[in-house]
Amino acid sequence: MKKETRVTHPPEIKLLGGNVPVVTPVYRTVKFTFPTIESSLSAEAKESGFDYTRDSNPTTREVELTAAALQDRDDALATATGMAATWLALLGNLEAGDHAVLFVESYRPNRVAIRRFLSKLGIEFTMIGLHDHAAIEREFARDSTKLVLFEAPTNPMVQVPDLERITALARRHDVVTVLDNTFAGLHQHGRYDIDYFVHSMTKYASGHGDVMGGVVIADQKRIKALRPLAVNMGSTLDPGAAFLIGRGLKTYFLRYRQHSANAQAIAEFLVKRPEVAKVFYPGLPSDPGHALARKQMTDFGGVLSFDLRDSPREKTWAFIDALELFTTTASLGSTESLVAPAKLYLGSDLSAEEQKRALLEDSTVRLAVGIEHVDDLIADLTQALDKIFG
Repeated sequence: MKKETRVTHPPEIKLLGGNVPVVTPVYRTVKFTFPTIESSLSAEAKESGFDYTRDSNPTTREVELTAAALQDRDDALATATGMAATWLALLGNLEAGDHAVLFVESYRPNRVAIRRFLSKLGIEFTMIGLHDHAAIEREFARDSTKLVLFEAPTNPMVQVPDLERITALARRHDVVTVLDNTFAGLHQHGRYDIDYFVHSMTKYASGHGDVMGGVVIADQKRIKALRPLAVNMGSTLDPGAAFLIGRGLKTYFLRYRQHSANAQAIAEFLVKRPEVAKVFYPGLPSDPGHALARKQMTDFGGVLSFDLRDSPREKTWAFIDALELFTTTASLGSTESLVAPAKLYLGSDLSAEEQKRALLEDSTVRLAVGIEHVDDLIADLTQALDKIFG
């Protein structure tokens, strides 16, 4: 074999029987092949084989099955981003003339997806309050209502929906439920009658702020029906990104529990500060969603929001700028702590009246608490409060 050919056809390294890697390798290949055309057409090849990475890839498949197991389902589709997962669930279940329900408390990109873009495809929507169960039943009862998109808890005000009540209403009226479960994490809410879970794997799953990804989780029948759309729209998660997410999942529980413990301690600290008017965190006994959260969740997550007392926008921003360990940016679930002006970052698509309904004020601050030592985080909050409020 000539050298020019050898570099394209290198020697194949085969592992001995039983000699397997401890960590799944990155299958950095676009194409897979079979010994013969006939073998590629077998039932086994069609069911479990690999042909083209846009369709599926072993590295990505491992992440899908791990995520599905954590969420108490049996199948999943990994996507390039969390929003790609949301779009896949929406487009796979809606068509022109259908009606969707969403909530004013929702994550801004989720609202934008339905209000700005799906409406261009002839899909109608209604945006109501998460706790207005009479309005929820009224909208679900419409013949054209096919899907509801919601979150548990919500971003950024960590409102807790009544999952049992909402899913029962949805089942009664044959409405597909799509739950963005990113805040709660992969290990929570699986026992509820949710048709599709979507997650931004960029957040707690990968956990280090260095890779993007998403996942749609459901039963095998629903995922099988979604797969042709996922393949055709090219929502594929890259195998390299899948490897990093899979690596992150190994420490998922350690990190999530530390995020939650830190957030709980910070929420309890902020409640006692005179500069803070209100704290939104379901782990607090004083939070309106606490009893429901205790029923539905085992961990309350790493995100909390709070309103500064008598604090116009400029003063709120000055407080955020005074923080040293909390980095000002939008995201969550990574090892470092982050801070965001909630109304600016997460409410810009809403009218003034809608912002009020969503509990967003100029004084609202969202913290995505990391896994640093909580004493250092509290000290940073203390110095910023003292500096700005005297």
